[in-house]
Amino acid sequence: MESVQAIKQRFGIIGNTAALNRAIEKAIQVAPTDISVLVTGESGVGKESIPKIIHQLSHRKHNKYIAVNCGAIPEGTIDSELFGHEKGSFTGATQTRQGYFEVADGGTIFLDEVGELPLTTQVRLLRVLENGEFIKVGSSKVQKTNVRIVAATNVNMFEAIEKEKFREDLYYRLSTVDIHLPPLRDRQDDIHLLFRKFASDFAIKYKMPTIKLTDNAIQVLLKHRWSGNIRQLRNIAEQLSVLEQDRTITAETLRSYLPATASTNLPAVIKTSKSESDFSSEREILYKVLFDMKSDLNDLKKLTMELMKSGNVKDVEKDHEGLIQKIYGNDDFEEGDEFEAANDTPEVLSIPEHSPSTENVSSADKYHFAEEVEEEETLSLHDKELELIKKSLERHNGKRKLAAAELGISERTLYRKIKQYDL
Repeated sequence: MESVQAIKQRFGIIGNTAALNRAIEKAIQVAPTDISVLVTGESGVGKESIPKIIHQLSHRKHNKYIAVNCGAIPEGTIDSELFGHEKGSFTGATQTRQGYFEVADGGTIFLDEVGELPLTTQVRLLRVLENGEFIKVGSSKVQKTNVRIVAATNVNMFEAIEKEKFREDLYYRLSTVDIHLPPLRDRQDDIHLLFRKFASDFAIKYKMPTIKLTDNAIQVLLKHRWSGNIRQLRNIAEQLSVLEQDRTITAETLRSYLPATASTNLPAVIKTSKSESDFSSEREILYKVLFDMKSDLNDLKKLTMELMKSGNVKDVEKDHEGLIQKIYGNDDFEEGDEFEAANDTPEVLSIPEHSPSTENVSSADKYHFAEEVEEEETLSLHDKELELIKKSLERHNGKRKLAAAELGISERTLYRKIKQYDL
């Protein structure tokens, strides 16, 4: 059995982190068997290296090794790609085609991004794992295949199972052995080592001197979060190698190539629950105010309708004394005051213009009170909206994207509101 160090040299793997070494050890141990393996880890950590190690150290190494990116194949054709199809089975199927499971018989298939497989394809894959059988698209003939399956995903499989996007039985069949590759931020000792390797490779590729980092730049490199992992680190090394004239890279120069967000590997304190709770309570208060306003407006409509039907202010005042007291209070309405009619409801609009009950009420009188109520409601909504936008922007230190997400509106709408309210 080859050592971990020998495997690293053979497959070009750089790093000495304990978690990385453990992942390679598991790959070496499981390779001689036919056990299904699931490789997990974030995007860009190098998951594609593990199935190559497993295949090359297995008894299948002289047979085919096929890597399939499940997320890159359209849902309508993935069954045909994996299992093949018969001539005429669908539009465009002009001839019989072998699928990957038939071509790789006796070898290894690497299913990358297996979490993206459609549920119907997952059923077919489960059958292959259980008894090695599959059926071509458009065929009724059962075929056998002897294929070793190694899968990889950056999806949280338990969440996918809970959301019914991935079959639980298939997950347990695939993950007989689970090999996890750590993210780059957990491999502090390997970051600079990898950067130097990439810098050397690009210097040879582009025929120019190798770039080097100052001590301060190395510290910036180590503190960065590297959400894109090794793929992102390689990309930064290539950009610096090609674009920088000065081959000594300072901390300031390196920072200019790093994304502005998530620039450090320090823990961030996010008061998500508190802010959501605060915003929810403010929203509830706003809803209550709006509902109360709607209730008062309905009462006003009722009084207006009564007034327009009877045409007698005194009778309306007498019959609805409690309602008037509720709306206007003691100070706002005294006995004998006149109502101003409003006809902003569909019911009022349906009354003929020259009916006996409305001919003595002027058009201006009809709409004056409705406009006044509408203006009060609009002003109240304006104030509340302005207050919520201000609070959200202050909470997120002026970051419009986060504020828009909290308010439940698009960033463009928030930008328009900011201009509208001159914030």
